[in-house]
Amino acid sequence: MKDEREKWARIRIIMIGTVFGLMFLMVVGRAFYLQILQHEELVKKAEKQHQHRVDLTPARGSILDRNGTPLAESIHMDSCYAEPKRIKDVDGTAAVLAPILGVPKQELVAKLSINKSFTWVERWLPPDTAIRIKNMKLPGIGFAPESKRFYPNVETAAHVIGFTGRDPNGLEGIELKYDGTILGNTGYMITERDALGRNIAIKNTVIKDSSPGNSVVLTLDKTIQFIAEKELAKAVTESNAKGGMALVMESDTGKVLAMANYPTFNPNAYSRYSLAQLRNRVVVDSFEPGSTFKVFTIASALEAGVVRPTDVYNCENGSYRIADRTIHDDHPHSRLTVSEIIKYSSNIGSAKIGFKLGEERLSSYLRNFGFGGRTGIDLPGESSGYVKRNWYGIDLATISFGQGVSLSAIQLVSAVSAIANGGTLMKPYLVERILDDSGKEVQRFEPQIVRRVISPETAQKVSRMMETVTGEGGTGTKAAVDGYRVAGKTGTAQKVDPVTRTYSASKRIGSFVGFVPADNPKLTIAVIIDEPQGIKYGGVVAAPAFKAIAQNTLAYLKITPNMPTAKTPKKDEETDEGETEPESDADGYIEDPANAGAVMPNFRGMSMRHVLQVMEKRGINIRLIGSGKAIEQSPPPGHAIGGTGEVWIKFTPSA
Repeated sequence: MKDEREKWARIRIIMIGTVFGLMFLMVVGRAFYLQILQHEELVKKAEKQHQHRVDLTPARGSILDRNGTPLAESIHMDSCYAEPKRIKDVDGTAAVLAPILGVPKQELVAKLSINKSFTWVERWLPPDTAIRIKNMKLPGIGFAPESKRFYPNVETAAHVIGFTGRDPNGLEGIELKYDGTILGNTGYMITERDALGRNIAIKNTVIKDSSPGNSVVLTLDKTIQFIAEKELAKAVTESNAKGGMALVMESDTGKVLAMANYPTFNPNAYSRYSLAQLRNRVVVDSFEPGSTFKVFTIASALEAGVVRPTDVYNCENGSYRIADRTIHDDHPHSRLTVSEIIKYSSNIGSAKIGFKLGEERLSSYLRNFGFGGRTGIDLPGESSGYVKRNWYGIDLATISFGQGVSLSAIQLVSAVSAIANGGTLMKPYLVERILDDSGKEVQRFEPQIVRRVISPETAQKVSRMMETVTGEGGTGTKAAVDGYRVAGKTGTAQKVDPVTRTYSASKRIGSFVGFVPADNPKLTIAVIIDEPQGIKYGGVVAAPAFKAIAQNTLAYLKITPNMPTAKTPKKDEETDEGETEPESDADGYIEDPANAGAVMPNFRGMSMRHVLQVMEKRGINIRLIGSGKAIEQSPPPGHAIGGTGEVWIKFTPSA
């Protein structure tokens, strides 16, 4: 019996010991889990219970041009905050601060009366304002160091650089595209809380300054950018246009030296502008290229071996009927060589070359030139343009001279650069290097070959043809630069009316694109003028700006002339109003029987400028022959325009 009791006593002891042992192990395990495995997370939770974090604006790295000139930088400024619980005289404090900050007193009273221990009063104060308030030593008013984005050159390269929000995250341009690279680490202030979770006064609180991110060095040159912007603004203003674009690129590398839009904006005050003004149209917008597109049609035909520069085409004296449509040239020609088709900008000749090349081959070459796809330039929102997949009826003819296809300015310049550099399509780019906060290079971007588009031999042939455009009798004589060989092409394209979805009778885009020196290309330049008033030809509204940009940039880069300079400028044929009138580069028009019904005005005795103004006002398209005073017209005044009859006006030089 005794042995039995001892046995059960030992069992109970073992059981109790086991239970306590298990409980001990559970406590140890839990302690290990909380103190070791969950240490960091619990520390953070504890801090949140007795600390309050106020984030400060992070600093951003600088944006520099290729010579190291700052285009965007972060500056240190003081931001004013308040501790409402420490302010006894709210009304008096607000009365003192209101005139200094330039805000209504009642607005400050509302801020200083809230039931919080911290609130921002005004961020990023000017230094003199911050000093004035600091010297007052107002109870409950303090300051924290923050960074603010600043653009020292105001409007220069605004669309390329972009801008930031108050965060300050990048919202447009390089600021947006390289936001993760440029944005630095966020600074903060720490305020203490008591055991009940109430904020303690933040005097002597811990403040961690923000640290800057990496800086980016652009391929852009501030001086060339200034030249492009100045000449573009002049061209847009003089032609009373809606706006314009200009682009300067290194022909053999794809480096963008200047990218201009007009009108422009001030990124320091971007909120004052509309979204349309903030858009970088060079990259985002697409438009019909008009006659500038002819060089790609002819380059494709030469590369395919279906034409030679000396081949002759019948240009039908300016009127060519295809099915129920008629293609017109503004200046009639009977027979032109392939080279002359570019020189005189013949739509009919280009259409016939397009027919000989064929839809499949032309489409393939155009896509190889980069049309219908993005270039990959390092800017947000790039447009791909539009090239039809399926072509019907008259599409092959119209696309051959740049109608029915759309592209962006960056695509156009990249494609022309491929002709300039011997046939290689390069990827355009804007960021050349990335530097850390100590100025050490951490990444470099090199020129990238996309693909070979045409052979060097074909590129050279097209280049020589494009030189005739700026020579005597060409459509782009106003783009000629004294002392240099210039290759280029003019364009005057009808715009599509977004309401009617048909071509506008009055709205045009005038353009000139080319490269210089033509014998050793360094620069590819494009100027596009949107909706010029009066004379709309690209050879008149865009070519002079091309010349000025090229001339000044060549001088700045110290590229010496390699041709004799003219002692006296050659006098071009002039109209009665003194306006130099080159061979028209307009895309003419396609006569549509559905549009018949307009009545022919009496143009006899009018100057060409007056005729153009009447045409624009009445929304009619008429083939113009010669320059000077109108002496003959078809049909006669009062007769209907349209049908199968030819519509033209002949001019003779005024006395």
